Amino acid sequence: MARYKGPKSKIARRFNEPIFGASKALSKKAYPPGQHGRGRRRKQSEYAIQLMEKQKAKYTYGVLEKQFANLFDKASRKKGITGEVLLQLLESRLDNVVFRLGIAPTRRAARQLVGHKHILVNGEILNIPSYQVKESDVIGVREKSKSLEAITDSLSSNTASKYSWLEFDKSSMSGKFVNIPQREDIPENINEQLIVELYSK
Repeated sequence: MARYKGPKSKIARRFNEPIFGASKALSKKAYPPGQHGRGRRRKQSEYAIQLMEKQKAKYTYGVLEKQFANLFDKASRKKGITGEVLLQLLESRLDNVVFRLGIAPTRRAARQLVGHKHILVNGEILNIPSYQVKESDVIGVREKSKSLEAITDSLSSNTASKYSWLEFDKSSMSGKFVNIPQREDIPENINEQLIVELYSK
C-alpha cells in the first residue's frame, strides 16, 4: 500500500502547518527546514506557489502524486467548481472519514486501521483507504476491534460533532456520512484555486 514514509516534521515546517497532526517542531523551529531555512528566501514564482499548495494538499490527505492527479481529473469531469469538487473527493475518502469521525487520531492512523480490516462500511469489512464514501453510508468499527487501545483512546476525545456532515454514535462506535461537505465547512487551510491553476497549465 503506497504512502509517504519520509520525515514528517520537515514537511510540517516547510508549510508552517501541522500537516500530520500536532508537532513540537513547529514551535521549536518556526522556520523552513534546510541549511538556509533561517536565511532570506527570494520571492517565489507563481508556479512555485501553486506547486506548494498542491504539495500541501497531497501531504495533508496522505495521497501520492498519481492518485492526486487522478482525483483532479475526476473532479474536472464532474459538475461544479473543480477546486471545491477536488476537496470534496478528498474529504470523502474512507481514511479521511474515519479520521474525521474521531476513530483515529490522524489520517495516517486511520489509513492503517482501514488497511488492517478494523473498519466496516454498511456492515461490510472494507480495507481500501481510497474508497469514496457516499451519502448515508455508515462507517463503524468491527466488533472484534472495539477494544483496541488506539481506537478507544482516540474516541475519548471524539471530534465528529465538529463536522456538520457527520453523525457519530459513541455507544455503537459507528458514524454516518450524512452529506458531501460544502467548501465553507471544510476546515483545511488549502487554496484549491491555485491547484486548479497549476493543472490548467
